[in-house]
Amino acid sequence: MAQETGLFIYGIVPSDVEPTPEAEGVGSPPGEVTAIRHGELAALVSAVGLEEPLGRPADLMAYETLLDGTVVVAPVLPVRFGTVVTGEDAVDELLDAHHDRFAAALAELEDHLQYTVHGRFDEQEFIGGFLAGNASAAALADQVRGRPEAESREPRIRLGEMISQAVELHREAENRELIDAVGRYAVADVARPPSHELDAVNVAFLVGTDDEEEFVRAVEEFAEQRRGLIRMRLRGPVAPYDFVSAHQLVE
Repeated sequence: MAQETGLFIYGIVPSDVEPTPEAEGVGSPPGEVTAIRHGELAALVSAVGLEEPLGRPADLMAYETLLDGTVVVAPVLPVRFGTVVTGEDAVDELLDAHHDRFAAALAELEDHLQYTVHGRFDEQEFIGGFLAGNASAAALADQVRGRPEAESREPRIRLGEMISQAVELHREAENRELIDAVGRYAVADVARPPSHELDAVNVAFLVGTDDEEEFVRAVEEFAEQRRGLIRMRLRGPVAPYDFVSAHQLVE
């Protein structure tokens, strides 16, 4: 018995956007990406089995690769990963019901890209600096140094809590300083939740294409000032996942 198929929706784009022949969708084997057009809009989709489990790393990579490649040439409204509808009629209904809002959002995103700045504290450097400046924490570190974990459980817990609080305070300060340093080259910014206990910065920026070079240069200068303490990474340009999506406009 043949498996029933549906359409995986990646994003909403202007109607003149055409998927490249080499674009690969989610699923195994990867589905062919096509565009379903309605008025001024188009939805990028590919066929998937309705019973096929999605969510493998390869699926998420295919989703992001398609959207991130598209945003370089045209504005795009990402659709939440994993959105599958029964067929083209459902896609037409979505585009028809929200046509004007989608079109207005795409117009606002024209010539804008997302960049994400993510940095993580070097554990040794951060803890060393923290202990050097905090006598109470340094005393606790002396208590636990060289002692079995079972014998030093309470001071280890207290020390861990102090370090965690210090990381959180420094993270808030670093995010603010990053936004102050590079935010002038962005039209919007969003502080993202940490992905690791030692995260130092994690901020998404919406940047106009005319300001990309200045933005990247400012991020590089910020990273250079913290070399040794924070390992910084700039990701982009990518689709505006943190600023607008089709689901936000529908909901």
